Amino acid sequence: MSAETDRQGRLYIPKAVREKYGERYHIVTYEDRIELIPVADDPLAAVREAAGELREASVEEIREDIEAEAKCEARDI
Repeated sequence: MSAETDRQGRLYIPKAVREKYGERYHIVTYEDRIELIPVADDPLAAVREAAGELREASVEEIREDIEAEAKCEARDI
């Protein structure tokens, strides 16, 4: 998928993309590219949702989960 800017530098995002990801984006620039990162309508709610079960977990439980996942990933390499 590609898009072009107009004379004033505006970039039009296709409707299907806006419907899927929303209307607001962070623009992240790199040396060789840019990325558009969708911004949640309610960023705090998005963080709470992402944290989900972590709120109820102890630091030790979180550490154990991270170590277990890292071991699984290391075996897959």
